[in-house]
Amino acid sequence: MYHILVVDDESRIRAIIRKYAEFEGHQVTEAGDGMEAVLLCRSNSYDLIIMDIMMPELDGFSACREIRKISQTPIIMLSARGEEYDRINGFEVGIDDYVVKPFSPKELMLRVDAIMKRVNRPILVPGQNTTPNVVVELDGGGLRADVTARLVFIDGERVEMSPKEYDLFFYLLNNRNIALSREKLLCEVWGYDFFGDARTLDTHIKLLRKRLGRYSRFIVTLRGVGYRFEGV
Repeated sequence: MYHILVVDDESRIRAIIRKYAEFEGHQVTEAGDGMEAVLLCRSNSYDLIIMDIMMPELDGFSACREIRKISQTPIIMLSARGEEYDRINGFEVGIDDYVVKPFSPKELMLRVDAIMKRVNRPILVPGQNTTPNVVVELDGGGLRADVTARLVFIDGERVEMSPKEYDLFFYLLNNRNIALSREKLLCEVWGYDFFGDARTLDTHIKLLRKRLGRYSRFIVTLRGVGYRFEGV
């Protein structure tokens, strides 16, 4: 089904992932460190990469930065630590998901399927206006979003976001003034039905607020529920 590059300096971890991935019908290529992963990505194409953070030669974060220069292949990062810093750093360098060790191989495969299902799939909302050049302006045009082109401008300056930050922003925008639970956002934006990690969502909300600057006030936290994008 998919060609997966598994990058980890522990052969045992690579073997476990290979076993479950091949059982699901996927093809697996292994790399023992970040440097090898970058070299493989320069000469080969993969559908998805599963990569550890702590590795010799080149760590996962550095390898991801290099890979993102030549490819937008989805990346799932593995880590023995669950610190928020690792999550934020990972998402900022362009990873798609973050899994803490020890992990369930079955859940990892579900995350692989969820990511691949949404690759290149636009986030659509029932009843959403899909007319070309749909533009939403808030706060007198200070915050401007071109829904069709997936562009965001703050005070006339374009805001750069990761693909997942764009997905989350436009889903919130298209559902503004509606209370959205964490489960709903994980399901619609990440494709996780029952196994999503709410910390992944919360970290992306934090990054999105950082991108929006003074307009971050539009994203309101609903304690115990989720979030709401407030705007007319």
